[in-house]
Amino acid sequence: MPTVYIGMTIDILHHGHINVIEQARLYGDVMIGLLTDAAVADHKRLPYLTYEQRKKIVENIRGVAAVVPQEEWDYALNLRRYRPDFMVHGTDWIDGPLAPYRQKALDALAEYGGKLIEIPYTQGVSCQAIVSHLQCMGTTPDIRRRTLKRLLAAKPISRYIEAHNPISALIAEHATVDVDGKVRQFDGFWSSSLTDSTARGKPDIEALDISSRLSNVNDIFEVTTKPLIFDGDTGGKPEHFELNVRSMERLGISAVIIEDKKGLKKNSLLGNEVAQTQEDIEIFCEKIRAGRAARVSDDFMVFARIESLILDQGMNDAITRAQAYVGAGADGIMIHSRRKTADEVFEFARILRSDFPSVPLVCVPTSYNAVTEAELAAHGFNIVVYANHLLRAAYPAMSLVAHEILRNNRAAEVDAQLMGINEILAVIPGTR
Repeated sequence: MPTVYIGMTIDILHHGHINVIEQARLYGDVMIGLLTDAAVADHKRLPYLTYEQRKKIVENIRGVAAVVPQEEWDYALNLRRYRPDFMVHGTDWIDGPLAPYRQKALDALAEYGGKLIEIPYTQGVSCQAIVSHLQCMGTTPDIRRRTLKRLLAAKPISRYIEAHNPISALIAEHATVDVDGKVRQFDGFWSSSLTDSTARGKPDIEALDISSRLSNVNDIFEVTTKPLIFDGDTGGKPEHFELNVRSMERLGISAVIIEDKKGLKKNSLLGNEVAQTQEDIEIFCEKIRAGRAARVSDDFMVFARIESLILDQGMNDAITRAQAYVGAGADGIMIHSRRKTADEVFEFARILRSDFPSVPLVCVPTSYNAVTEAELAAHGFNIVVYANHLLRAAYPAMSLVAHEILRNNRAAEVDAQLMGINEILAVIPGTR
């Protein structure tokens, strides 16, 4: 029998998929090139289901003779590898951003005499509408918690942005831009102690208790589906940290990052302008061990944040601490810097990668904000955190509107600065 190749994601199985498979069966044995998590995440959101889960579904569809991984969005590699007699695809790629992949497929088929069969795109099916519906339905703590590990495995670098309340999280959840045919979006949220405290009018000195912060995370989780990394400040006493780890894990948080400082916590970007002291290495290692031991599953991760460069303690101190923290079981390392360039965090990554090539590395380019994500990935970073940008954007906008209303004795002059009522209501799930 001739072989018929179809490339699919099949995160959400619908009648459009079945229609394509049934059409393909008319020409021979169907081989599904199932896109891997990495192939999908390179172009859009990580699939809800893992590759293995999707593979099991596809293998049990009538008429599917084989399932093979398609490791790139481009079909050409698999076409040359398996040399199917036919390839079947919907007509949705004739124009638009997918057109270059169509041409590459045609070129690969022509090399050995294969043929492309295009069938009309199934009407009445909108994957984006289905995804939006799933986002309204929400997710589970287990699924959300393990997504960070899946992202680390699937993407060279993933991006997280702070969310200090549900509306900011909704903005981050749905923000997307199309860049050269790829949908770019935030992979998850950062729960920042700075923005949580500031939004409540309190100083960033761990004055906001953990229960209040976790309650805010729970409110965010009620209306979103993406993973969250929690800024755990110093972690507090080891005994308290153990209890807090269990609470965070139970809620569905993916990771906590604790910093190696002691005493009254002050914001890191203040550096040595205020009194700040690093914790003894072994004491901090014990805190890491305590947090890891408190976990119920390996899906929840404990990251160590190193303040040596912030406090001008030097690169050797930063590397020594990183080696000790990884040895104590830290699932990843965040290196912090207040320099205007990324040179010292690049140097840190280069040295650490020689000892630990696969330990996740996190950076927070607040001060060295000219660096691109591609540059960070090329230097070995896996996660970039935009740590306070949504709150910093909201404050000047609110301040401007408040002053303009006072100045003009009415609100007409600020209308151009405001989102329409219908627009803001449309952001909230279930309003319409």
